[in-house]
Amino acid sequence: MLDVIIFGGRLVDGSGNPWYKADVGIEGGKIVEVGNLAQEKAEHKIDAKGLIVSPGFIDMHSHSDITLPFNPYVESTIMQGITTVVVGNCGISLAPVNLERKDMLKGYLSQFLPPSLSVEIEWEKFREYLEREESRGSSCNVAHLVGHGTVRIAAMGMEAREPSEDEMKYMKILVEEAMDAGAFGLSSGLIYPPGIYCKTWELVELAKVVSKHGGIYASHIRGEGKTLIEAVKEAIRVGEEAGVPVQISHHKAAGKTYWGETLKTLSMMEEARERGVDVACDVYPYTAGMTSLITLLPPWAHEGGLEKLLDRLRDVGEREKIKKDMVTGVGEWESFVKEYGWENIYVSSVRTEKNRCFEGKNFREIRVLREAPDEYTALFDLILEEKGCVTMVVFQMSEDDVRRVISSHLSMISTDSWSVSPKGELGRGKPHPRFYGTYPRVFKKYVVEEKLFSLEEAVRKMTSFPAQRLGLRDRGMVREGFWADIVVFDLKKMVDRATYDNPHQYPEGIAYVLVNGEVVVERGVHNNILPGKVLFGHGKRD
Repeated sequence: MLDVIIFGGRLVDGSGNPWYKADVGIEGGKIVEVGNLAQEKAEHKIDAKGLIVSPGFIDMHSHSDITLPFNPYVESTIMQGITTVVVGNCGISLAPVNLERKDMLKGYLSQFLPPSLSVEIEWEKFREYLEREESRGSSCNVAHLVGHGTVRIAAMGMEAREPSEDEMKYMKILVEEAMDAGAFGLSSGLIYPPGIYCKTWELVELAKVVSKHGGIYASHIRGEGKTLIEAVKEAIRVGEEAGVPVQISHHKAAGKTYWGETLKTLSMMEEARERGVDVACDVYPYTAGMTSLITLLPPWAHEGGLEKLLDRLRDVGEREKIKKDMVTGVGEWESFVKEYGWENIYVSSVRTEKNRCFEGKNFREIRVLREAPDEYTALFDLILEEKGCVTMVVFQMSEDDVRRVISSHLSMISTDSWSVSPKGELGRGKPHPRFYGTYPRVFKKYVVEEKLFSLEEAVRKMTSFPAQRLGLRDRGMVREGFWADIVVFDLKKMVDRATYDNPHQYPEGIAYVLVNGEVVVERGVHNNILPGKVLFGHGKRD
């Protein structure tokens, strides 16, 4: 007798091939039979007649590592059909830790956390961190990257300079240890300190370590507007010189001046692939992004860490310098305010109750509500009052660019979110709707309504393509011998309900979600179980 049989559905197996009718038999967490199982018996039968059966979705760019310690049930993630998240992106990972700089790392992480939460770091080595996560459990599988920013903080803090020879050796050791522990690669966040301070050669040297272990290099590139073309060139260069696959994170052309540049960047990726550079990208189906509010400030203001930044904002003279650089830009740094305008920058989440009224408001509105002399004053004061823990949503992309990137055969789907929940502390604020609606939105908008690409192509972008990218040889497809990460959904009813004004809403259309053969979501309801696994890269050494 089998554990589970999913019968009567249209199977989209992840390969990109057309759907076909087949039942799926599961035993011991794995798929053991695919075909006509009408004569088979099972402890649990799932009727999928009229529904689509596909591999579980793999979120190629997630930040759920920062909320997993508080919420292993990952509701906003699992309820949209995601069964595996790739975390440690944008240079931000929770390990490794230099205990002498533990507080600096906590300050660095705090700007990306939901404002009401803080991380307690109780590990040092990357292996210790993964062991802690394994013992805690999760409703989904988790694959880890090691963050360049975290590694740099361990070696040299938040200093705006190149590393010494000894510091570079130490960073290589930390990356080597992370890959030995099971990391899938290295990520960088080159618009965020300390990543913004590094030169290309530093990334190449660290990526060479990753290459030895068969990992990838995933990059939030150095610019997505004014410096987009050069930033993509840099990412490709890292791949070419280090011999490592390159993943360009949440690819976009940001800022009206640069809309349409994705024509060039996608062409650059194709040309690089012709030269033998394995480069691809991921994308989310929205025209707004989300990040920390302090990203609006110039790089030099962040030197020394969060407390130093807050000290600078308390100094009248330093405020004026920061304002000047935000107005004009400085060097190659892109000023979000200059590029996008205050009217397109919205406060997403704050820490304090007194400022909760500003969530969902842009800075034109906030200046008026605060009776501030200008938007800069409103911004600086808000950052101080929130101790740097504020997030923002920024409208910056064109729908044409989103459609172009998402339809490219080189793109896969990602949320660029952390897992939240409609209830409790993680239900506060107004996070980006991608936190809840990314995958259903792709089906509803681009498959059903616009017919931009087929159902089978959408599923490929969400399953076998990211699995191939990560080297997951037994996930990402519905095949015998593969782990039973499976989604059963109603394509006709699929809709993302999350909006910018009311984001904490689950999508409709997801009927069942199985993780390692366990039914986590049943008839659209979370079963509150934790069958997910920490996944390990092929470079892992015991």
